[in-house]
Amino acid sequence: MTPKRSRSSRSEILPPMDAKSVAKSIRRHIQFSLGNDPMFPTKFSCFMGLALTVRDRMLADWIGTQRSLYNTLSKRVYYLSMEFLPGRFLKNYILNLQLEPQVREALETLGFELDDIEEEEWDAGLGNGGLGRLASCYMDSMATLKIPGYGYGIRYDYGIFHQVIEDGYQVENCDNWLRRGSPWEIQRVEIMMPVGYYGKSETYTDMDGYVRYRWIPGETVMAKACDILVPGYGGGYVTNMRLWAAHSSREMNLSEFNLGDYIGAVENKVYSETISKVLYPSDEAESGKELRLKQQYFFVSATIQDIFRRYKKQRKSFSDFPNFVAIQLNDTHPAIAVPELMRLLLDEERLEWDVAWKICEKTFAYTNHTVLPEALETWPVELIARVLPRHLDIIYEINQRFLESVRAEFPAETDLPARISMILEGRIRKVRMAHLAIVGSHCVNGVAALHTQILKKGYFSHFNRIFPDRIQNVTNGITPRRWLHQANPALGELVTENIGPGWITRLDELKRLESFADDPEFRKKWMAVKKSNKKRLARYILRKTGLGVIPDTLFDVHVKRMHEYKRQLLNLLHVVTLYERIKASPESDFVPRTVIFAGKAAPSYQQAKLIIKLINSVADVVNTDPDVDGRLKVIFLPNYCISQAEKVIPAADLSQQISTAGMEASGTGNMKFALNGALTIGTLDGANIEIMEAVGKDNIFTFGLTSGEVLSLRETGYNPRDFYQKDPELKKVLEMIGTGVFSKISPQLFQPILSILLDRGDPFMVLADYRAYLTAQAKVEMLYKDQEKWTKKAILNTANMGYFSSDRAILEYSEKIWHVKPVDT
Repeated sequence: MTPKRSRSSRSEILPPMDAKSVAKSIRRHIQFSLGNDPMFPTKFSCFMGLALTVRDRMLADWIGTQRSLYNTLSKRVYYLSMEFLPGRFLKNYILNLQLEPQVREALETLGFELDDIEEEEWDAGLGNGGLGRLASCYMDSMATLKIPGYGYGIRYDYGIFHQVIEDGYQVENCDNWLRRGSPWEIQRVEIMMPVGYYGKSETYTDMDGYVRYRWIPGETVMAKACDILVPGYGGGYVTNMRLWAAHSSREMNLSEFNLGDYIGAVENKVYSETISKVLYPSDEAESGKELRLKQQYFFVSATIQDIFRRYKKQRKSFSDFPNFVAIQLNDTHPAIAVPELMRLLLDEERLEWDVAWKICEKTFAYTNHTVLPEALETWPVELIARVLPRHLDIIYEINQRFLESVRAEFPAETDLPARISMILEGRIRKVRMAHLAIVGSHCVNGVAALHTQILKKGYFSHFNRIFPDRIQNVTNGITPRRWLHQANPALGELVTENIGPGWITRLDELKRLESFADDPEFRKKWMAVKKSNKKRLARYILRKTGLGVIPDTLFDVHVKRMHEYKRQLLNLLHVVTLYERIKASPESDFVPRTVIFAGKAAPSYQQAKLIIKLINSVADVVNTDPDVDGRLKVIFLPNYCISQAEKVIPAADLSQQISTAGMEASGTGNMKFALNGALTIGTLDGANIEIMEAVGKDNIFTFGLTSGEVLSLRETGYNPRDFYQKDPELKKVLEMIGTGVFSKISPQLFQPILSILLDRGDPFMVLADYRAYLTAQAKVEMLYKDQEKWTKKAILNTANMGYFSSDRAILEYSEKIWHVKPVDT
């Protein structure tokens, strides 16, 4: 047992943070950390100086936090995620540390504004979409609630891609988010973990006569730890994300270099370090698949070694391991952790199988984020055999023992083993990573009530019978610090003026806003905040696209990852319908509307990329037609990211959450919009259902098929042409798209979209829900004409979003799954 660390008072290590001291610290860092003249600061040098000043404060708190964790012997949570999507750090840190007044005053003495300095920071390219944003929200809540936990992932040199729109098409450029370095990284050069690949697995007899196994890797890559701090709101407790960067175990070959083979001399180094270069490299080619598998094992292996390193500082026996370690698998990407932990316990620590397996089961928990079959990860057996041979041996053994127990318990169900096996038989045998994660964990959770029921009754129904209490629900949540306090400061101030600041850490206190919904004066102030946010977004749109929009129009917003099941196409059919109606009857009374799209399509997802092109082509026609000027505008914002979302979400009037029912696991964008007072138009899918129950059916616009009706329609035979033939308006809209109204130079350009809808089964039920969607949109227009009623419903949406705090979600994980308690710092 290591001795207790001394616990100095925080005042001994915290730097002073009054405005004068902050300004002095900024100048000191500009001179001594950056090597610049503090008498002539630039925006960038001022940003860096401020960032390092804030980091100083967080490091002091982080050291105090770590001392508390060691002194209290707290059980710790390790949150393993392939991606995090934190957005910009600076403003978030300043607000969580409650330093905004001091920082603003300090910057004024240097001739700068905080809002301008903030723009010097690029969004961290560590994630893609909802999965990574959720992970970042959870890290914020862990820190705020003082839950002893860490995030673990990969420190990518390049994010997924920087989206540019050229001639309406998505073009992917490198997201070089580190081009000017990052002031937030703390590179732990002393923490380097070896990660092996390839080689062979073999048996040997140990000194006691037991047959043992070992893996002799053919290649080793070093994982270097890079920490990014995560402060809880109010300061005092600071945890960190530990991200791994790949480094070659072999440096430049000087002999080859001296012989003139300059490329060969560094080839091994470059090859090894590609592992942490890019988030989600394309897996179309076999080399891409192999790189993705190597990435997943890279951060899993380094993480578990780091967990062992920390655990062994205070414990020698692994019998207590699950009492001090909880590992959460965020989706299937880190599922290779199950055989990796078994390998270390069996081969390195020499535990017996049954003992090691009990430790494994009690340690792991797995969050499922999807019901889309194509997103339930599988890896070819041949690939794992080549890259991770010992792990495949262990997976086979886990699977064999599991299937034997199932056959003993369900002897009459001869087809059951094939359904639940971790090995999917076929021409190409594959390992089902979700099955491995389910069997290797003591708890599996869905992320919304409907999603969890679908898991229990559908995709994982057999596992639910075998492990009756294993599948649970923890509905996703969002951090109110980022998504109201930071993103919408004017609304946050209005709320605080009327109910106090407690909502920032206890979001259910927003319930007290209900009494203000009928107050005309409060509604007037609410509308003024919304108008201000819409003006801010209008300026941003003008800057990014060159297009002017009218803030007094209905801001109809659909921003999320581009995917057919999220049905941006259904929204666009409504846009074309509105366009046709205005053209056909220009004298009619239309509610002026600005329809805003944003989102990235995966580089290899051709259909989603064609939908982006269609959105931009429709926009080109609509936005230049004088007949609809002032009535309808279509915007596609390029390169959707967190900092962009922070401008879009507070300005939205209408939130589009229209995925095919039964396909969205949860969604968190729906929560962010509702928290900021946007009304939702959505299907009964994911967390939309729980949002409807929270805010009231009269304060949300729902439409379309339910998940059960979707399944029933598919089973009885869905023919999209029936809807096409019976609905003249739908037919007209599709003909406009198909005959070149929006693609005059290439009239057949969008035929692949029509082919999916009409000839290939319309798998996402776009045509089936078209008319119901238009009916719901008509209700939107009717309500929007009465701004007092609209605003009342917007207030009630915000007031009833307390349940959807990530703080509530993390408390549920802590109590139901991890069995950890907050730390007293």
